[in-house]
Amino acid sequence: MDETTASEALIPLFKLDRLLNQDQAGRRVTLLGSIDDKPALLTAERAAFPSDVKALEAFHQCLCNVKNLGTNDIYYWYLACASQGEDSPPELKLNLIHPCTEKHIRKYSPQGVRMVTETPEIYEDRVRPYIIKQREEGRLDWVYNVLEGRKEQKDIIYRDPGQDGAKDEGFILAPDLNWDRKTLTSMHLLAIVERRDIWSLRDLKQTHITWLKHMGEKILEATVKKYPDVDKDQVKLYMHYQPTFYHLHIHVVHVMLEPTSTQAIGKAFGLENLISQLEAMAGGPEAGMADLSLTYILGEAHDLWTQVFQPLKGAMEG
Repeated sequence: MDETTASEALIPLFKLDRLLNQDQAGRRVTLLGSIDDKPALLTAERAAFPSDVKALEAFHQCLCNVKNLGTNDIYYWYLACASQGEDSPPELKLNLIHPCTEKHIRKYSPQGVRMVTETPEIYEDRVRPYIIKQREEGRLDWVYNVLEGRKEQKDIIYRDPGQDGAKDEGFILAPDLNWDRKTLTSMHLLAIVERRDIWSLRDLKQTHITWLKHMGEKILEATVKKYPDVDKDQVKLYMHYQPTFYHLHIHVVHVMLEPTSTQAIGKAFGLENLISQLEAMAGGPEAGMADLSLTYILGEAHDLWTQVFQPLKGAMEG
């Protein structure tokens, strides 16, 4: 038996003892076991997807045991497997956007990123009008479907009525559509506020501090109650700027979730830090995040880069 054949013969001999570790959002596992009564470690990681069209078509045709996890407006998400057999466990999380828009296509296409500084003046004169336009185009229908009880009600983990029953201070907590809802170390939830007058962290003021603290406390309490194996100090709360959609929401993730660009400096703003920043502001209760210059990252395909910051850069350099 040559060396290659002998090496390949070892894998079928592996006897599993226990799962030692799981990371990369569940895509890589390390198993402890034995081969011929000697201890052995086996690490398995899902291979990268092929890039040629024919191979991808073949992959799509192999999908089976597709199970819908939820549907909301143009968004669908599923569990599936790529191997035949009725008892094959789900190995893939599928997200479908149908019909998708040109904006979706740009968002999911490879693109460079830029660091930009948004002054209060740029926000008021250029960015806020852009946000208003996005909201007027019906991009929040799926959010209102959830808040108004038309979709995803079975997925809601917690619904807060607001402090002293104040409806405009309420929020709901539910799994993010990108989480498989099983792997706790990749936990990702969304807290979406009921009120519709706060579109992003730019609208937060000192008058909102008590409300933000209340939300933070209730989110942590609800999360650890739903997932007892998670402690409060294993949960991270943050907001995005620029966010994917302009209706205030808080990301709730496990601290072990693999860091990506969505958690990077210049994209994710921690809730506790935002509260501290508001508390330290001068100017009275109406002082807020709209009064500050914010530096953050933008993709080169983002409308705000092509329509606002790239022209401003050209004007400054010209």
